[in-house]
Amino acid sequence: MSYFLLKFNVVPPGVNESVYFPYTRSEDRVDNQKRSPGGIVVYLRRPPTDLRQIRRSPQAADFFNGSPRPHQNLTGLAECYGRSPELQEHCNLILVAGKLHVSESTDNEEREEIEKLYHLIEQYQLAGKIRWLGVRLPKSDSGEVYRLIGDRQGIFVQPALFEAFGLTILEAMISGLPTFATQFGGPIEIIQDQYNGFYINPTNLEETAAKLLEFVAKCQQNPHYWTEISQRAMERVFSTYTWKIHTTRLLSLARIYGFWNFTSKEKREDMLRYIESLFYLLYKPRAIALLEQHQQR
Repeated sequence: MSYFLLKFNVVPPGVNESVYFPYTRSEDRVDNQKRSPGGIVVYLRRPPTDLRQIRRSPQAADFFNGSPRPHQNLTGLAECYGRSPELQEHCNLILVAGKLHVSESTDNEEREEIEKLYHLIEQYQLAGKIRWLGVRLPKSDSGEVYRLIGDRQGIFVQPALFEAFGLTILEAMISGLPTFATQFGGPIEIIQDQYNGFYINPTNLEETAAKLLEFVAKCQQNPHYWTEISQRAMERVFSTYTWKIHTTRLLSLARIYGFWNFTSKEKREDMLRYIESLFYLLYKPRAIALLEQHQQR
């Protein structure tokens, strides 16, 4: 009977390998020296003077790529970082968050998150430890940012309160970044905890900071640990979540479903009558009632 359920198969998205690829593939990368001084790699070269710049440090970098929306929990990550002096000592925090100023947004929730982030930076005195890029990067630049973090043996943190799937997680992992992602939602299907990535509870800031520090400590104890997790992360994506795998599986299932649809002996007329009965007896009367209530307001 499972054969007749093939039309319900789920095909996970795939990451574009021509844009997102391992940081070690130097022959395909952008020449960093051609970047604008105000661009992506300024935090590697210039002393801190504002929120866009960051201290020069040999340590790793915590990286976030998303938007200042409440469910993305950008401020939660900033607060987690701010509460942990040990984490600040070992890592810089780099945020690619779409907008930098309240005036750039017309969404009230987004504006509140931006204001809260400024407050956290001031409260925990994070100037010089955080780099906040208020831009939406083209895909080519976005891929290079992941690889720049990989050059410094940094990590990617996805602290969303809930993530339906997590395409940015795939982008980070295929670039070679050890990835820490929310345990709520799709990431638990992508990451194998403690093997090719790590789960975090974004509502527990102390626990999240402890997991990040534990990883940093293991990297200091074992110089090969970061590379081991990085390699497993890349292997995970290349084996399951590339664009080629996605399209191949989608076309294959489409052919199978086409054959199933052609050969199926389902009594479609009975099913259509049942659906029509539901529509006229249940849904349509409710829709009319709701419309009358709305017109009376």
